[in-house]
Amino acid sequence: MKENNRFRRILLNTLLLVSLLWCLKSAELLFHWSLTWMGIHPNTPSGLVGIFTAPLVHGSLEHLFNNTLPLIIMGTMLAVGYPKVWWRVLCLIWLLSGLGVWFFAREANHIGASGIAHGLFFFILVASMFRRDKSSVAIMMIVFLLYGGMTMTIFPREEYISFEYHFFGALAGVIAAFLWRSVDPLPPVKQYHWELVNEDDPVIGNEWQQGLEAEQQTPQSNNETEKS
Repeated sequence: MKENNRFRRILLNTLLLVSLLWCLKSAELLFHWSLTWMGIHPNTPSGLVGIFTAPLVHGSLEHLFNNTLPLIIMGTMLAVGYPKVWWRVLCLIWLLSGLGVWFFAREANHIGASGIAHGLFFFILVASMFRRDKSSVAIMMIVFLLYGGMTMTIFPREEYISFEYHFFGALAGVIAAFLWRSVDPLPPVKQYHWELVNEDDPVIGNEWQQGLEAEQQTPQSNNETEKS
């Protein structure tokens, strides 16, 4: 019951954060605002503000919808599987991906939360390779099954899609996985009753131990014969 309550709380918080993106897009459409100034304009002083604001702005409803489900699912998975570091991971991805775009991206207005989504994906993927516990691997398999295509969208594909944001988001996720892979403790390994109780089999007793001892003594006897 406690775990269910925790999951519902995390999911609700993730939904609230993503709903902020929809509120901004709705206000932009209703009041005919233009929020393009919140994007990242590489190598310009005015574009620095976009490092903090660009993930909040989307070019269209389709653009926002394409990012909504990945953010909800992977954001929830991140907080469930890595409760101690999820906020560090999110902050690092947010800032580092924006800085990478500002320094190295082509001349354009870069907006959208797809860099954040790619960072979450690559963090979950790489962290599971480091940790290799059941929980992190299970989360990685779910995320990879749904969004494994993100491994290819970090490369140039379409002219008006900021692959740079994808790439630097992914790079930030990998760095975060390397830095904080061990902060969250590994879940305890379940031990079964037969592993804890040292009992002889009711049918064969301890004959299996005697057979093992005989196998260990046989090679030793052969070595003594060869030496003589």
